[in-house]
Amino acid sequence: MTNELKHALGDMPNSEFIIDADGRILERRSWSDPAALRADLERLIGPVENPTQLSDLDLPSQPPVATVAKGIVPRVTPPGRMMTLKVEPDLDRTQLPFYTKLRADVDREFLRTGEGKLLLGFHIDPLYHMHWNNLAPPLTYEVTVPDGVRVSPASGTFAEIDEPADSDPREFLLDIGTHGSNDADASFDLSVTYYACDDDNTFCIPVTQRYVVSL
Repeated sequence: MTNELKHALGDMPNSEFIIDADGRILERRSWSDPAALRADLERLIGPVENPTQLSDLDLPSQPPVATVAKGIVPRVTPPGRMMTLKVEPDLDRTQLPFYTKLRADVDREFLRTGEGKLLLGFHIDPLYHMHWNNLAPPLTYEVTVPDGVRVSPASGTFAEIDEPADSDPREFLLDIGTHGSNDADASFDLSVTYYACDDDNTFCIPVTQRYVVSL
């Protein structure tokens, strides 16, 4: 199915439709309900004599995927209340999903005076069931700023972790300033390089992705 069909049918994430041979929608639900679906099919077509049970399928069982460690990497303590900046991923320079999501926060001192702290956090997106491979090189970032904007340090590498794999955020607390910049639309570019490894251990690849962070 294409996204166009999903949009046309209501754009719901788990909808359910019964469509007859002439293309008419006989029943529809915004959320799938297996029991109601069986009742509909029995009403429209008739009950089956011997419904298939899961035990009839004789499917091979698989052990559950081992989960990676969590809560082993200390979190950065922000200097007071932080405000989140607008972050735009550069989708044109990569064909890969953004397995990690960037969150960029600044403190109130920066908003008030133009000098303060910037907290960069790289968070694994749980949608993709990924983890950090700590046997591979650690995550690195690099910031490119326009005239009048200062981010220090402009590049960094996350510390090495003893655990072979984990899913904790990678965070950096930086200095940021905009003295001398009169551009109300000021922004800076950020690139991040890391190894994307799935929890099923089917691939582990180096990834470089880029963002634009608006100030």
